[in-house]
Amino acid sequence: MPEDASPPAADSATGSPEPVAGRGGPMLALLARGLELWLRQQCEAIGDLEIQLEGSAAELLRGRLEGVRLTARRVVYQRLEIEQVTLRSEAIRVRMGVLLRTRAVQLEHAFRVRGQVVFSGEGLGRSFSIPPWSGLGDGLAEELLGLAPLSSIRIAEDRLILSAAGGIDPPGEGRAIELATEVAAVEGTVELRAEPGARRSRLPMDPNIRIERAQLGGGLLELGGEALVSA
Repeated sequence: MPEDASPPAADSATGSPEPVAGRGGPMLALLARGLELWLRQQCEAIGDLEIQLEGSAAELLRGRLEGVRLTARRVVYQRLEIEQVTLRSEAIRVRMGVLLRTRAVQLEHAFRVRGQVVFSGEGLGRSFSIPPWSGLGDGLAEELLGLAPLSSIRIAEDRLILSAAGGIDPPGEGRAIELATEVAAVEGTVELRAEPGARRSRLPMDPNIRIERAQLGGGLLELGGEALVSA
């Protein structure tokens, strides 16, 4: 995703705040901390987190941000393990009165973000072994392999490998059946497909999320696109 020029004002949400004398000072640091708290409340876990706020000092003090850039690593969102998230938002507004009273961020309206998320093969394997994602994995196995449940999912170079145990006597104790699939962004979602003309399956997607790019490589799955974040 192309990067803009360096932001006029920035503050990391991890470690000690950078000096911002004349550009928001303690108020800017408070806003960055409030956004960090809000983000951590949306996720089950976040490892490293860096936040940069963009905008003039006057706008920041009024709670209007030209944009927010963030990079997060080792994220767990709704039990889905994500290796890295890199996002940039459009302009957003924060209720500064609430922030000053409670140090909690309250957004005035929904806003869009653009960026990318990266998954490891190991993280996908763990995520698809537990609800709610195990049900999605079983559906993929049924559509692409012709049997379920999904026994494993992993990444091998530039392929996503789905595996299920074949055999019905007793169930699940036959030979393992594997299928190597490619991934592509199609009509706002992710499509898995094997050889040309073979079966293919598209992931169900939240209507507030649009996937524009999907690629595999180096043991990672990278998705790029945009999403609408509710206030």
